[in-house]
Amino acid sequence: MIHRRPLLLGALAMPGLAPLGARAQAYPTRSISFLIPFAPGGGTDIIARALQPTLQEELGQALAMENRPGASGTLAVGQLARARPDGYTMLMTTVSASAVVPPLLNPPPFDIHRDQTPVVLAGTVPLVGVVPASSPVRDFDGFLAHARANPGVLNYSSSGVATQQHLAAELLSAQAGLRMTHVPFRGTGQAVTEILAGRIDIAFDTLPTYLPHIRAGRVRAIAVTMPERVEWLPDIPTVAEKGFPGFDANVWYMVMGPPGLPEAIAARWVTGVNRGLRDPAVRARISESGFIPGGGTQADAAALLQRDAARYAQVIRQAAIKLD
Repeated sequence: MIHRRPLLLGALAMPGLAPLGARAQAYPTRSISFLIPFAPGGGTDIIARALQPTLQEELGQALAMENRPGASGTLAVGQLARARPDGYTMLMTTVSASAVVPPLLNPPPFDIHRDQTPVVLAGTVPLVGVVPASSPVRDFDGFLAHARANPGVLNYSSSGVATQQHLAAELLSAQAGLRMTHVPFRGTGQAVTEILAGRIDIAFDTLPTYLPHIRAGRVRAIAVTMPERVEWLPDIPTVAEKGFPGFDANVWYMVMGPPGLPEAIAARWVTGVNRGLRDPAVRARISESGFIPGGGTQADAAALLQRDAARYAQVIRQAAIKLD
């Protein structure tokens, strides 16, 4: 666990440094590092860059976008945890990097509640259950029947252990009484290749990843994992409506600050993100990429982190998921 506060408080008391409250009121006076914990082109990168122009206009300073991939996104979150709480290092994070993976690492690289400050939800991506075009499964009911008739035979893919794809399948397996074999890959690309080839029976993966393949008929969508149907696939039912009330598995993207981030600085980011998400052009760009725009308050973001950290910890315990 990382403990920085005594050092920071000592630094703030040094001669020549203004108190944190005074600097928060003047914030920002220079460019800001905006960390992205995954490689360019992924969902985190897309939504961060979509919001960048509005945030720069709101804050009056440049955002230096810095892709820092590694360790399932936790390297960038760890860097944030060590940053000064002055708002000049911020992060666009995901549920896996900030809430799910860290407690599975030994030792944990940071404390998910004490070493980061939730600021505002940027967006959410639904997961969709897909089967190969060659699969005998035609719909979600057929999948359940097929899986129950063949316990332990069907497999499902993910882009890694404890990713949202993995946890969504485990959550369904627990609620539906299914036994399937997990086949983790080192990234989404390989997982897609294998299901297109018919070597994977089912995947629960991000909608933007599979939407082109669904539209081209290369895979068949059977359910979405959000509580409500999504606009891109209005005819595809939710898992919840097919007999599993409350089922909800998705990937969220959140602006996060370092521990001890002043409320006044967080409020500037909340205002900027909400303003960006109200802009028709920004909203359209995000929606076209398969995101459900976020927004809301800092309290909303904190509650979401708290809820999903507890919820997925229970799934991990029940499924005995471990990182080697």
